[in-house]
Amino acid sequence: MSSRAMRKLHGDSMLNQLQVPSSSSEDDDRDDVSDNRGGSSVPINPFDLLQEDENEVESDGERRETSMQGNHATSTQSETTSGAKKKRRKKKKKKHSEAETKVQDAPEDEDEIDASIRQVNAMLGTLPNGPSVEGVTSTASSSVTVDTKAVLAIEHKNLNAENEMRRIFGSNVVRQNDQRRRGRRKTYQRSTWLVNPKAEWPHIGKTGLSMTQLETKGGNHFFTLEHSKDYQQVQFQFLDAVESMNPQNLTALLQMHPYHIDTLLQLSEVCKMSEDRQMAAELVERALYNIECSFHTLFSLTQGNCRLDYRRAENRAVFLALFRHLEFVGQRGANRTALELCKLLLSLDPDSDPLGVLLMIDHYALRSDQHEFLIRIFSEWEAHKNLSQLPNFAFSVALAHYHSNQDDNTTKADAAVQTALLMYPSALMLLLEKCGVQPDAAVKKHLFFSVSSHCNQPKALTQLISLYVARNHAMWKVPEVMKWLETNVSAVLQRVDNKEPLIKEYQAKRQMRYQGTPRNVYRHILLSDIKDATLSLPPELANTPVLSYDPLPPKDSIVSYHRPPRQQASGIPTNHGLFSEFFRSMMPSYLPPPPGSAIPDLAAVVDGDNPEGAAGGYLAPNTDLRQSLGTLMDAMRDLLHSLRPPDGQQEDENVQEMEEFD
Repeated sequence: MSSRAMRKLHGDSMLNQLQVPSSSSEDDDRDDVSDNRGGSSVPINPFDLLQEDENEVESDGERRETSMQGNHATSTQSETTSGAKKKRRKKKKKKHSEAETKVQDAPEDEDEIDASIRQVNAMLGTLPNGPSVEGVTSTASSSVTVDTKAVLAIEHKNLNAENEMRRIFGSNVVRQNDQRRRGRRKTYQRSTWLVNPKAEWPHIGKTGLSMTQLETKGGNHFFTLEHSKDYQQVQFQFLDAVESMNPQNLTALLQMHPYHIDTLLQLSEVCKMSEDRQMAAELVERALYNIECSFHTLFSLTQGNCRLDYRRAENRAVFLALFRHLEFVGQRGANRTALELCKLLLSLDPDSDPLGVLLMIDHYALRSDQHEFLIRIFSEWEAHKNLSQLPNFAFSVALAHYHSNQDDNTTKADAAVQTALLMYPSALMLLLEKCGVQPDAAVKKHLFFSVSSHCNQPKALTQLISLYVARNHAMWKVPEVMKWLETNVSAVLQRVDNKEPLIKEYQAKRQMRYQGTPRNVYRHILLSDIKDATLSLPPELANTPVLSYDPLPPKDSIVSYHRPPRQQASGIPTNHGLFSEFFRSMMPSYLPPPPGSAIPDLAAVVDGDNPEGAAGGYLAPNTDLRQSLGTLMDAMRDLLHSLRPPDGQQEDENVQEMEEFD
């Protein structure tokens, strides 16, 4: 047995005892070996070398060469052997001392893999138990870009919802569900990080979607998606299908081109409105699968330094697909995955934040118990983002301090929640009403928290507060949290009665700020589809069914190619009425009607420049547009069963009946 195996069985101490025989017996053995080698009567077994330790191979070779040189005296051999033996002992002691020094820094229950990782980190100059990528801060505090990269850096394993579902429900449950869904069909798809491609999906091949790197500036890499000539033709067919008001054209287009992004996103919204969320989520996943397969080789999902310009029409599909995917993932309970998707979506364009990710990233951070991340992003981004002006960050950071407190020390949490209540007092009554909690008489009668005293606050602030309360009220219903809130509400009333100067200062800030709602906030509320938040929108915008693949495009959109003029067949009128005009308004090349026409510009209504919508326009309840849209959704829902291509393998009727039963 080798010395390595002996060390594993008995330890180093027992091995040293076994490897230290008496000098007389060792000398006798060596005499016998030298005599046998000198006479060449006994052949040498080469496998005996396998039983020696690595440190002994060199010395054993020296001894064999010495024994074969001639007739040496027994005393000379004994001296040589004892010298080599002492040399071996010194090497072993030195090696053991180095190993003991390394082991002192290693944990007791460290396995071989963790030990290897720790040694590699030591070679790279990092601490064995140092902070992760998310915990590394930049030395250049003046560079916002480096801080953004550190805060928004994520891990690949946290991007896939299936990994989190396995941790929550177990791998067996997820595997059985996947097997029931696939049946006997087995195809091989390209593996991606964002989604797991389904076995029944068609082979992706070349879709005509690609990504190009534009420039590298300030440590960030700027990319853009590009459409090939064939993909542009499919895009034109999609616009024609939307204009035709025939749902069969969309489903037929998806059958011919099963990975066209805008068609997948459009039909996903239709499925969502028809309460088929499973199909809606799968269509979004297929769109993400095509997008990730077209990524540039230098495009990283985890570093947080890759940018996409939302003004480019081709890039908007990435933002919309990620936004809708993280919503479906959050509804399934995979909150950590939804948080990582928020970080990824925010890293694509952190300056403009076109979809308002900052309005919901706090929700998923609290849901996934990532309180330190929420506190950190608030402290690092407050200087250049003014996150305290968002009610969701003001209240959520206070809640994060409360959950992350140690030794029941709520000093930071108390200060944060009192500041939030002083800055946004109208949120308290709305929050208590949503939680089903009746306030006490002192709070209810006080003018500072009364509803009537905040009727004149800006509409933009009302929209932000309504959005936050509708999305996060469940986290305040915990009895311990509600008791903590009650204590701080009493403290706030005392500060108001004492007439602190801070009260008037916050009141002036509320009236001066929030003058007009930004376009990305409107876009976020429309995509979120939260009923309470939608009620706070302007009437024209709230009554608009969001079936668009490109909601509220930017005013400064960058269009790389234009749609050719469509030739009208003889006998077909060019004006399709109100319903066609609505779908035509979704197109990037849409030109609004001239002033004085019956149909207003939706973009002007969003910006508050057109007052005719409130009086009743083409989206008024007395029109037949909503009825036509309802008919369209019902027709599309019936045709969604033909989205999957036919399977090449023929299955018997019994297997098909079993799959339908499952």
